[in-house]
Amino acid sequence: MIEPPNSNSQTDTNVSDESTNGNQTDSQSSSSLEHQTISTSRHFIINPNKKTIAQQLNLSQSQLIALALVVMGIGLFLKLSWLGIIGSISALLFSLGAVISGAYDLWLKLLTPQERKNLLAFLGFSLAIAGLLNYLGVYNNISDWLANFKYDEFGSWAEWIGALGQISIAILAVYVAWAQYVISRDLTIQQNRITQQQTIDAYFQGISDLALSEEGLLEDWPQERAIAEGRTAAIMSSVDASGKAKILRFLSQARLLTPLKRDSLLGRAILDGSGSYAEDRPYGVRVIDLGVILAGANLAFQDLRWTDLSEANMVRTNLTRCDLVKANLSRTILYDANLSGADLKGTRLFYGSAETASPRSRTEVPNYETGEYTGAVIERVNFTEVRRLSEEQRYYICAWGGEKTRMTIPGGCEGIPNLLGR
Repeated sequence: MIEPPNSNSQTDTNVSDESTNGNQTDSQSSSSLEHQTISTSRHFIINPNKKTIAQQLNLSQSQLIALALVVMGIGLFLKLSWLGIIGSISALLFSLGAVISGAYDLWLKLLTPQERKNLLAFLGFSLAIAGLLNYLGVYNNISDWLANFKYDEFGSWAEWIGALGQISIAILAVYVAWAQYVISRDLTIQQNRITQQQTIDAYFQGISDLALSEEGLLEDWPQERAIAEGRTAAIMSSVDASGKAKILRFLSQARLLTPLKRDSLLGRAILDGSGSYAEDRPYGVRVIDLGVILAGANLAFQDLRWTDLSEANMVRTNLTRCDLVKANLSRTILYDANLSGADLKGTRLFYGSAETASPRSRTEVPNYETGEYTGAVIERVNFTEVRRLSEEQRYYICAWGGEKTRMTIPGGCEGIPNLLGR
């Protein structure tokens, strides 16, 4: 019968194996430490010797260079040419290695490998071109030309070149002066625009303070209306076309140009029950009556959409390329005005229908139901290339514009009678 192994013997065996492994580990560690110690010792033993030798070589080389310079100096002082030449050559030879080594280190330090490659390629390309020019005889041709060159004629060439230089300087001076003028002009225009905008803003605030009460209601008494019209007339004469258009849009949107329904006793504007003031075309009173303020004015290329210019005197006014979409020109005097290229989509020229509408009259009362005497005076008006002209507008313009006006209407007036008679 086989007995089981003794647990004590197994334990001893394990202990023995662990001891063996531990001894091996200790021996390996000691061996590694010894190896590192020997390597470190070698490092500290060898490297200092190498550094010292290098330092000794550099010092010896410096001493040799200094000695060669001293010999050269002695040769110069004693005027011994052979001794000076020997010293010079010796110093050159001793320092040449250090100079080349320093230049090479600088080359490696300052330039990347790609930059060094590109520089060498450029030098090689340049030298190759120079060599090819030599073998093609270009340099010989240049030498022959210089040998046969007439230097006495060079003086006249120099004078011509000098004259051209003076002309170039004069042209450059003119260009600089023109550039300064353009810059100064642009700055002046910009400053004028800023000043004009400030003036317009002050006008808006003044009109608002003049026409509104503390409760925000319209309180335009006769004297206040007269002052408002005076302010408007004054500012219209001091601003450009863009400024005039801004003022007209402000006054129109604020309903200061619209005839408002008034209380017959107090003269105050009456509300229409929907958050605005009631409009009364036949008998209403405007806060500001434009009158002849826009007569002969230049409003070309301006935005006048939704503006109320009704009953204004706009004789000879320039409205070229204006945007007059939804503008109200009923009973407006446009005699001899220029509307070429204007956008007339939805522009009101009259009330009622085109067949019954007629231009305003000095003596007749306008009828806003039938359109009699509610139309604009459009005699001698230029309608060349107007845009989005409706058929009703075409009929009214052809009927009441006269012969000169009919000649400018796009598409002609065929079949439409000339009711004006001239």
